[in-house]
Amino acid sequence: MPSWLDETESMVYKGRIKVPYLWWVGETGTDFLNAIKDEKKIMGRYCPKCDMTFIPPRKVCGRCFSEDMTWKELSAQGTLVTYTVPNYTEDIHPLPAPFAFGVVKLDGADTGLAHLVAEYKEGDLKTGMRVEAVFADERQGSIMDIRYFRPVTG
Repeated sequence: MPSWLDETESMVYKGRIKVPYLWWVGETGTDFLNAIKDEKKIMGRYCPKCDMTFIPPRKVCGRCFSEDMTWKELSAQGTLVTYTVPNYTEDIHPLPAPFAFGVVKLDGADTGLAHLVAEYKEGDLKTGMRVEAVFADERQGSIMDIRYFRPVTG
C-alpha cells in the first residue's frame, strides 16, 4: 500500500510573508523602553544571587530563577561581540547599506544586546571593537529608539 506522500507531487513556492502584529513587552520591557525613550538611559536587571546583569532586562533571573532583581543603569558604550553584514539590499532592512547586525555587550552588563551597527567604514568592523549607542531624535518607546551602535572614535 503506497503512502500518501508517494502519491503527492512536491511543490515549492518562494516568497516572503510580512505579518504586522502587536506585542506586549510586559512590565519589565515597558520600563526598559520608557527609560530609553524618556531619559536616553539603557537599563539592565541585576541578580544579586548570580551577580549578573542582564540586557535586555528580565523579570526573573535566567540562571537561578530568582525574582529578586533590581534595575541597574548601563553605559551607552560597549564591546562588539559578533556581527554580520548583509551583502544585499531589501525593503525590510531597517537601515540603508552599509550596516550590520551585531551583538553588543554594554559596559556593566554580562549579556549581549542584539542591535544594528552603522557609521563605519567598509572593512573596519572587528569583534572586540568599542561601540556606542546613537539615540533617535524623536523616540517613541521601541528598541529602535536606539537607532544603532557606531564605533567609538578617539
